[in-house]
Amino acid sequence: MDACIRIALLLAVACLAPAYSLAQAPTVAVGGLNHFGNWAVAGKVTTLDGRPVAGARVELLVTSISGGTRSLVTDNQGAFQTDFSLNVEVVRDFAVDFKVTKKGFQRARALVDFGESGKTWVVPITLRRPTEDPRLLSQAELISGLAPRLGKLQAGDGLSAAGEKDYARGVSQFLEKKDSHAALPDLMRVARRDASCLPCRTLLALAELDSGDWDGANRNLAEVFNKIQEDPKLGRSEPLVALGVMEIWRDRPRDAAGFFVQALKYAPQDVLALQELGRSQLLVQNWDAAAEYLGKAMEAGAKPETRLLYVEALVGGNQFQLADKEMTRYLGGRDVKKMPFDVRRLWAEIDNHQKVEAAYLKATPKGDQALDYVHRPPRDLDGLVLATDQDALNSILSGVGKTVTEAFSNFPNTSSLEQIHQEKMQRKQKSGITLDQKFRYLCFTPPEKWGLGFNEYRTDLSGRQTWPQGLSDGFMLTSGFASAALVFHPLYQPQSEFRYIGRQKVGGRDAYVVAFAQQPAKAQFTGAFKAGDHTVTTFSQGLAWIDSESYQITRLRTDLLQPMQEVNLQRETTEIAYGEVHFKGLPAGFWVPQQVTVTVDWNGRHLRNQHSYSEFKLFQVEATEKVGKPKDAGQTSQKASDP
Repeated sequence: MDACIRIALLLAVACLAPAYSLAQAPTVAVGGLNHFGNWAVAGKVTTLDGRPVAGARVELLVTSISGGTRSLVTDNQGAFQTDFSLNVEVVRDFAVDFKVTKKGFQRARALVDFGESGKTWVVPITLRRPTEDPRLLSQAELISGLAPRLGKLQAGDGLSAAGEKDYARGVSQFLEKKDSHAALPDLMRVARRDASCLPCRTLLALAELDSGDWDGANRNLAEVFNKIQEDPKLGRSEPLVALGVMEIWRDRPRDAAGFFVQALKYAPQDVLALQELGRSQLLVQNWDAAAEYLGKAMEAGAKPETRLLYVEALVGGNQFQLADKEMTRYLGGRDVKKMPFDVRRLWAEIDNHQKVEAAYLKATPKGDQALDYVHRPPRDLDGLVLATDQDALNSILSGVGKTVTEAFSNFPNTSSLEQIHQEKMQRKQKSGITLDQKFRYLCFTPPEKWGLGFNEYRTDLSGRQTWPQGLSDGFMLTSGFASAALVFHPLYQPQSEFRYIGRQKVGGRDAYVVAFAQQPAKAQFTGAFKAGDHTVTTFSQGLAWIDSESYQITRLRTDLLQPMQEVNLQRETTEIAYGEVHFKGLPAGFWVPQQVTVTVDWNGRHLRNQHSYSEFKLFQVEATEKVGKPKDAGQTSQKASDP
């Protein structure tokens, strides 16, 4: 299972430790009987992602003398600096206690012992967001899960007899009196004296983290990690788990996974390592791996809240029956309506999916007239050469999956001229009342790197945002065609059933004809039909024509998987003809919908919309800032939830 995890194991974590730059060593001036030294103390305050924090208040206290305090404010680069002139005969150990505050951030605090040499350096101080992300392990949970393990050390842990008293005092202050800042001087002395005691330095890092010193904790854990890399026999799980959790807090779950995997090599049943490895996979939507490790964490004795993470992983992996069972175990008879929002949201998702699946299972085909492209594929397509077996299906799905992935990864932000012809059709498919409209159609990829699909907006020909009209006059509104091919994306393919039907000529080129049908119990790429205030989720089946050389989808037809009796929707057919367009400055062409026809039989009415797209151009993403969010005026659309 390790192979399914993208592990970014940092074999050299010098990047975790801030690069200190020497500011100034003390200079001694003789005046009368006193010897004075000048110490330059400088620092830089940044956010967790490295942005400078201007206007932060910095309180400095030289702990070895009385009254050695200063109050500073950071400049636009987050920097501060001051000088201390002190009697070197009195001040032998130069240590400074930093307190940093800024509205909108947690308070940071750092105790920096510069030692007897008096050398000073630029001190990095990190301010963190004011509240913790409730989806992640809290700092208190991390410390309570790791620190007690380090309270009592073994003979081989590297603690000297001289350091035992200091360590005992530090442990007492930190774990018993709950005063992590008061524990720092003793734990720092131990770390200096017993450099080989990696549990000692790990506990120091946890105390620094608890007191508000992110950078000190990060630096000490990095030093422990480097020691473990040099001598794996010294390894233990606690520092690796701490580093992994800190990487998750920095929004780096892929990097975090490597630390957790290595931690499990030293302690295979470490509950916290298993749980957080599962969480890291949950954050990158690696559902199967997340479920595996969260399940192991529960077996190893994890807290009940881990089961909720497990349920989330099961839902993400479309294992709804098991998710329902585990949710019931988590609730333990408690009323879900009285649970926190995240619990209610997850429960509702499970319940809704089961209702949808049950509704489709109850639907029965009406004789041979019911569409079933996969099990009763059409055989009357002009020039179709039927396939004799399914041996080629996997290679076709692999090929088209790659082209769809590339298309959705590389597609530029575009605008085009959209012409919409709306019809209220009469009997025997004769055209009745019509409405024609023109728009500038803007199509661009979402800014979130993890997103799939496209965002679409419409403006009038003068550039002002608008949307199609006609709903109040009995016409229908349709949208979402740019994302229709996502059903063949590798992330969504497991959610449908496929069948290779055969070959047919399309535009003079050979094409594979492949049928598909979504599985409601698994599908996350869904459609929607809205009638008045009532919106229902729709699932599709259909046919795709895939070029046999390029594996581009050249035509796509979708129909309802089953009629939606609850809104009296008997038919919803979408036919898309794709064409290749080229943009100036881009070497490759892009296949986009150029002609789309949507036909609906609803509530005894027959409606048809035809969309045509032309005059494709590139546009800068900044244009999205001038376009507001469109109103939800549509009746039919497609959307993709995150896989």
